Amino acid sequence: MIEVNLLPHREARRAADLRESIALLVLGLLVIAGSVIFMNGKVNDQLVSARAQVQQLESDIARYKPQEEQVAKFRKKKTDLEDKLEVIRGLDRARTGPVRMFDELAEKTPERLWLTKLSTQGGKLKIMGNSLDNGVVADFLKAMNSSEYFANVDLLKTGGGSQIQGVRIVKFEISADLVTPDPDDKKLAESTGAEA
Repeated sequence: MIEVNLLPHREARRAADLRESIALLVLGLLVIAGSVIFMNGKVNDQLVSARAQVQQLESDIARYKPQEEQVAKFRKKKTDLEDKLEVIRGLDRARTGPVRMFDELAEKTPERLWLTKLSTQGGKLKIMGNSLDNGVVADFLKAMNSSEYFANVDLLKTGGGSQIQGVRIVKFEISADLVTPDPDDKKLAESTGAEA
């Protein structure tokens, strides 16, 4: 039998496999290194771009800072002016309030009823008067309740008074809270009523 020495052939094949594995490994490392370098460059470019945007935004903020301060000053002035206007409106309502309240009271007072005493204290109105009967007093209470100048209208007491020419007079006492309606609310209600 003939023996053939296959060792050099196996050694050559092993060396070729080893060279091939090393070549694949080196090629893989080169691909990975190239990818890392590419990604690093891309990330660095994004970082540089982001820093440039941040610097641009900071310079914009610095450039618009005076305008922002001016807007804040204008807003403060606007609030101060609105507060002053509200005080003026309140003073105007307080100035014309008693006149309108008396006008409203005169308008709501029915015939056969007359007022004998009227006093106010701390936004409370106290009315004393006389009437020919309790029905007229009830009508007066309803009329006052329907007015925007009076709230919490309450009959404190009623009773028989003196007799004049054979007619017994009914005395009454009423309390109510004085309300100063906002003329802007009234205008708003009129305008919405006109639109509807």
